[in-house]
Amino acid sequence: MSSLRSVAGLRAALRAPAARLGSVRAHSTTVDSSNAGSVHITAAASVTPVNVPASGSEKFKVHLDEASFKGYKHEIPALEIETSKDHLVHLYTEMVKMRRMEMAADQLYKQKLIRGFCHLAIGQEAVAVGMESGMKPSDKLITAYRCHPFTVQRGGTIKSVIAELFGREAGISKGKGGSMHMFTPTFFGGNGIVGAQVPVGAGLAFAQQYLGTQDATFAMYGDGASNQGQVFEAFNMAKLWKLPCVFICENNKYGMGTSAERSSMNTQYYTRGDVIPGLQVNAMDVLAVSAATAHASKFVLSGEGPLVMELVTYRYGGHSLSDPGTTYRTRDEIQSMRSSSDPIQGLKSRILEWGVVDEATLKKVDKAAKEEVDQAVEEAKQSPEPDVKELWTDIYYKGTEPDFMRGREKEEIHRYR
Repeated sequence: MSSLRSVAGLRAALRAPAARLGSVRAHSTTVDSSNAGSVHITAAASVTPVNVPASGSEKFKVHLDEASFKGYKHEIPALEIETSKDHLVHLYTEMVKMRRMEMAADQLYKQKLIRGFCHLAIGQEAVAVGMESGMKPSDKLITAYRCHPFTVQRGGTIKSVIAELFGREAGISKGKGGSMHMFTPTFFGGNGIVGAQVPVGAGLAFAQQYLGTQDATFAMYGDGASNQGQVFEAFNMAKLWKLPCVFICENNKYGMGTSAERSSMNTQYYTRGDVIPGLQVNAMDVLAVSAATAHASKFVLSGEGPLVMELVTYRYGGHSLSDPGTTYRTRDEIQSMRSSSDPIQGLKSRILEWGVVDEATLKKVDKAAKEEVDQAVEEAKQSPEPDVKELWTDIYYKGTEPDFMRGREKEEIHRYR
């Protein structure tokens, strides 16, 4: 892609002198409509920190690349952020595990152990992991159907996700939800109807405001859902009522098999809130996503109302496993993204460049992630299929069921009382 920096440029950024640190500051950028289809995303373009402490837990400061954020009627987050060796290794570990999980799902689908719909997030690991790093545990999140990493990050397990894909009892939705319907106490799904989760997210934000919880809600949707009328209706209500909602367009450049430029007259999705401020984020950089998420949560909880945030990312595979993903884009484009902007490789480069840990340690992380996913797969395979009686559970919120429920035929009756 023409907007991507070369590998040489990336290395130059990593070798930038320490004197540059003082010149980097937050600013608000204006929208350049002539560049609407060209968004810079790269995985590792921050400046090498001056001092990296020996302690794993001790904080130190790093500066994100100036292209990490763009603001619309909004000051961008500070480019200087705090992190630690332990935090960087944790982010790397989680992204590696999420990719291993999705790669396993890919293979299991091809073995026909997973049936039906299956939408993977390979290439987009920095989104879920970075957001979780910047969110409070009690914040709320709702998304569309590319939801497996969010499920794990928000309190699920790899085993519970794989078992759900198998339709087994150990699945996080007891084997009844499949790829698109997974939930935890603070994660309100994977939702299969395009764009329909956005007004539900506004409703969640209203509930947080009404209850005075001081928890932010993150309502996610893809670039393919961005033109839905219900998205703009949710924007309108959230702004009128100043709801603590971050509307996030996860822009992976293609809505199913259609490029953003072919479907949207304005591909700078962070500017689409009209009077709602916006923030665009390089979402191939897990540190930028983490910083932007924390910034967005603080903003919407300040009483200023909602924020529209665009996370610019890229999926390596097709829309789903029934889509080869190469009929509407070139293999060269995909390979270019893999080689120059992979979020995992980008963070790995930083970790090694900054002397956080050595390569042998990261190889151990990779090996442990593979073993964890392999074990989860085997345990999920051992889980039985759900009992037929589970067809009658979870239709209503527990304790609110009616006296009886009719089945497929009038003679088929299940009595709750």
